[in-house]
Amino acid sequence: MRILLPLMIILLAGCLPDNRQPHSATHGKLYIIGGGNRPQSMLTEMASLAGISTGKYIYVLPMASSEPDSAILWAKEDFSSAGIKQVYGFNFRKGEEQPPERLDSVRNAGMVYISGGVQSRFMDAVLGTPLYDAVHAAYNNGAVIAGTSAGAAVMSKKMITGEQMKHSGEDAGYTTIEADNIEIKEGLGLIRDVIIDQHFIKRQRLNRLVTGSIENPDEICIGIDESTAIIVEGQSAKVTGSGQVVVIVNRTKNKKVLNGLLGSEGLELSVYLPGDSFAMK
Repeated sequence: MRILLPLMIILLAGCLPDNRQPHSATHGKLYIIGGGNRPQSMLTEMASLAGISTGKYIYVLPMASSEPDSAILWAKEDFSSAGIKQVYGFNFRKGEEQPPERLDSVRNAGMVYISGGVQSRFMDAVLGTPLYDAVHAAYNNGAVIAGTSAGAAVMSKKMITGEQMKHSGEDAGYTTIEADNIEIKEGLGLIRDVIIDQHFIKRQRLNRLVTGSIENPDEICIGIDESTAIIVEGQSAKVTGSGQVVVIVNRTKNKKVLNGLLGSEGLELSVYLPGDSFAMK
């Protein structure tokens, strides 16, 4: 009987209902802003989603900015204008040791906020470091991960860098839909099968997003305008703010190239307004 009793306990444990088994990691929410001004309504919405009023705090990651220390101050001022004071931040410099106590602050934040600037600069400082893991840990713990402009572009696994391979220079614009021109690098990968573009309507970036969709047919391509965001929870996204969101899906995965120009059939383009929702799959 002494031998059988432990065996019975083991067998019974294996038959416990699902709610007695360990839970898998839960995800938080993404608040992806297309850049531009962030009105108080968006700031308070972010803080509410993150539970800042319940004692949680916001942690700013400013490494996309050319003035990272100032970017932390500007973020504090923005949130302070909406009555939100629990805002901290740290500039994790590329190639330098990342302080464990700062990494803990990221992991335990109610919201991680990624500033604007240059998305490649941010990823150069983060990719392959403990900070990358800390951001993912915060997200898995239920935090809101928010980002504006460059901070929006870094959210996905495939990231538009903003650079053109064939037409370099900031003033070149995106005047063509051609092959092998749009540079894609690795982002944070908080969402996969998605490419994010920002300042979308304001800066007339449809050509860039169409190019991205044709050359990356397995990705949903999302263009977010200024003062506009999508709130991503699970496989659903909701538009918030004051502008529009353009979504392109390459249904047929068709791609043609003629003299360097791209062609495709079956692209599906949708324009969503504040309050609208759409599937991320």
